[in-house]
Amino acid sequence: MAEECNHDCSSCGTTCGSDTRKKDMHEAPHELSEIRHVIAVVSGKGGVGKSLVTGLLSEAMSRKGRHVGIIDADITGPSIPKMFGVSAEICGSEAGAYPATTSGGIDIVSMNLLLENGSDPVVWRGPILSGVVKQFWHDFIWNDIDYMFIDMPPGTGDVPLTVMQSIKLDGIVIVTSPQELVSMIVEKAVKMASAMNVPILGLVENMSYFQCPDCGKKHEIFGKSHLQEIANQYHLDILGRIPMDPMLAAECDAGQVETLENIYLQDAAEKLLQLEQE
Repeated sequence: MAEECNHDCSSCGTTCGSDTRKKDMHEAPHELSEIRHVIAVVSGKGGVGKSLVTGLLSEAMSRKGRHVGIIDADITGPSIPKMFGVSAEICGSEAGAYPATTSGGIDIVSMNLLLENGSDPVVWRGPILSGVVKQFWHDFIWNDIDYMFIDMPPGTGDVPLTVMQSIKLDGIVIVTSPQELVSMIVEKAVKMASAMNVPILGLVENMSYFQCPDCGKKHEIFGKSHLQEIANQYHLDILGRIPMDPMLAAECDAGQVETLENIYLQDAAEKLLQLEQE
């Protein structure tokens, strides 16, 4: 006669549907990789500037003497290589593949570095996209990386879910814009992070304002910002506000993001440095 279940799964060797223990689904990186901190840059919607924030955060941490890596997880809309002016092909050996390196020493992997023609579309279904991101994580040799940034695709679909389940994250940075509807978008990202038990490091607002080059006055093109209200509502830190700056856009388009004087995400960089004390 079967022994009655006492619901103490820790002392039970039987596999059954009553086992409520959480299983660690995180996957290890390549055996030759060394990655200390991993941060995902996310948003509940597209077009808010996740890649820009990823680029600026990476550049900020690199200037602080940290070795930085970037996984461009937006497989169907990769923009990281162009932003950093990288077009080199991915190389590999019997041990594994190696990321490309920017002129400033940042290691990056992106689907655009694997395509014969960078303008070719990637027409794949969700599970295949998720599989590629996992390959970027465990098939590539990431050498002595202090901070790994993952530029996520928008929303809460297959790829963001895969990253949060498969890669042990130190936290996420949520990118927003000033429009009022963003509060709903942030809420989606906050709830997903909570469900996946991933810490939220804070909020970055992109397209926050336009500063007139003649008079210096700041104009809120998209209306009054709701960032502080959102931060208060969810008890989150504000890590930075990035203006609408034509020079910023031009330098990114020219592949010169590493040459920018990045004054907008210094608070975010200091927040990330605190991870080294934990």
